[in-house]
Amino acid sequence: MTPARRIYDVAMRVLGIDPGLRLTGYGCVEAGPGGEACIEAGVIRVPQGKPMETRLAALHAPLCELIAELRPDHVVVESVFAHRLRGQTAMLMGHARGVILLAIANAGLEAHELAPAEVKKAVAGSGRADKVQMQHAVASQLGLAEVPQPADAADALALALCGLRRLSGPATSIQGAE
Repeated sequence: MTPARRIYDVAMRVLGIDPGLRLTGYGCVEAGPGGEACIEAGVIRVPQGKPMETRLAALHAPLCELIAELRPDHVVVESVFAHRLRGQTAMLMGHARGVILLAIANAGLEAHELAPAEVKKAVAGSGRADKVQMQHAVASQLGLAEVPQPADAADALALALCGLRRLSGPATSIQGAE
């Protein structure tokens, strides 16, 4: 069964980025008169066991290349998720997000931010959807033959898909975007 596709008046390309200091997922979707399509998805692998500045540089350079290659109209980044028991993780993630936001700004683009639960609800129907549910929802909605691997790439595609739908709606910005 082919998933229902939204019809768009104008072509728009959105890059979603799921920040990480081990794997940073990226997913690019495009919408046009034919509907929504996956352009590319994958992960940037950040080397482990190196100084933080080396790891951040290893994230920044390929991300800048990716943005230049894909030429998105908009970029959507997952907002910081902080759990009271994992404050250190949120602080470390802030480093990755800072590098990502810098790459976006240097490309002359605006960063839109969406919360993980908001994206899960919009794409999978539940703000508590797990990784497998998200992978299947993204594959179904984009008409992919296989679920995106790894899960970080699926999460990034979900960010892009959610951003695309919100940015192409009546309001042209995402609520809560910085």
